[in-house]
Amino acid sequence: MNYLPIFLKIKNRKCLIVGGGDIALRKFSLLNRAGAKITIIAPDLCNELESQAATEQVTVIRRRFVAEDVNGYSMAISATSDRVVNRQVADAANDSNIPVNVVDDPDLCSFIFPAIVDRSPVIAAVSTGGTSPVLARLLRERLESLIPAGYGKLAAFADDFREIVKQRVPEADQRRYFWEKTLLGPVAEMVFVSRDREARRLFHQKLAELSSGKTVPGTVYLVGAGPGDPDLLTFRAMRIMQLADVVVYDRLVSPEILGLVRREARKIYAGKKRNDHSIPQEGINELLARLAAQGKQVVRLKGGDPFIFGRGGEEIETLMEQGISFQVIPGITAASGCSSYAGIPLTHRDHAQSCAFVTGHLKDGKIHLDWERLIVPNQTLVIYMGLVGLPQLCAAMIEHGASPRLPAALVERGTTEQQRVICGDLETLPQIVEESKVKAPTLIIVGNVVKLRQKLSWFEPQERATTNLPE
Repeated sequence: MNYLPIFLKIKNRKCLIVGGGDIALRKFSLLNRAGAKITIIAPDLCNELESQAATEQVTVIRRRFVAEDVNGYSMAISATSDRVVNRQVADAANDSNIPVNVVDDPDLCSFIFPAIVDRSPVIAAVSTGGTSPVLARLLRERLESLIPAGYGKLAAFADDFREIVKQRVPEADQRRYFWEKTLLGPVAEMVFVSRDREARRLFHQKLAELSSGKTVPGTVYLVGAGPGDPDLLTFRAMRIMQLADVVVYDRLVSPEILGLVRREARKIYAGKKRNDHSIPQEGINELLARLAAQGKQVVRLKGGDPFIFGRGGEEIETLMEQGISFQVIPGITAASGCSSYAGIPLTHRDHAQSCAFVTGHLKDGKIHLDWERLIVPNQTLVIYMGLVGLPQLCAAMIEHGASPRLPAALVERGTTEQQRVICGDLETLPQIVEESKVKAPTLIIVGNVVKLRQKLSWFEPQERATTNLPE
């Protein structure tokens, strides 16, 4: 180990920066965030550093560095492009036993700055010992995505309860297990979304549970799994999926996404196909409540977004009636994901200034939609679950005033490697789809924006379908 990783407390301590350019500005910002009393020595300062120094309590000495300048400081940083000056700062600091950093010159440093992930009071630091700053930055970016912004709040929350837990749970191993479950469970998730009062109440319940043996109800998480591509899951969805004791998932959740769920979690299929519901909706509502009442952490994993034709509102109503805690984690809905991967923007300044989402379910063989509001100029119409009723949908739109030549597209298994986009118009699309042997899940997009696919298509996992779009 070439460097000892440590964290220095420099709040209200005197630190010296030699240099007045952009590099000095970056180091100034870092020391300033840590609360240091900063002195800058440089003949000139760049405009932004000049501005920053004017608004903060910073001492600026406008001249060249001399060796005696390091006296009385806890740390010295040389941020100049002059190697002679940099060596002078390093030598003077080393002679005075002061930690010194020379930017971009590890040989002159007694310490180096790592790449930092700041979730104060949680701090993560990555260093390559000065050998590859770019690699350190890339690793930091990876950590940024893995460590939620709310971890600082969680650390402060835990600090409030340290002594209480220590008194109530004297055995060290049991105390460690309690903290692990708490900091990776529903209490933490409540802190992340600023539900502090509920987090504290649940924390006390969990603590009481240790001695009483009473089961504390779990939480139900309605998680949007997106349109199919696992890379489109949100960071929060991924984290929640790793907390699950039970996952209740629907038909639109891809095997790749289901494979990202916590391995030990029980998985219950609750998918629905036309005239084939494995569990009726009322049964799903009650199942979620019953599992949570048993103390389970329940993930209701839904394709797309739970609140866009996902019946998430109905499930929440049941949970509220029974006093079950829940959270909703949005997902990328099919309209957004599939249109993007198909190269069809839902809105465009020249073609569509509004967009409407509808479902294409047939009832008694008919489509029941407010066509007067839907068939309007310069609007994109997105139809979920419209494959079976596609001929009736297209006929109804033409009947209510839409042009038979209005462009329309069907996206099959959007955002996945099996994606297929079939284009036509209201008159031709039903026949093209029938001949193409399309299978659900699908999404239908109607409007002049469909013409833009010929220019904007970028995701082509399969051979492009033949299209006959109007000019």
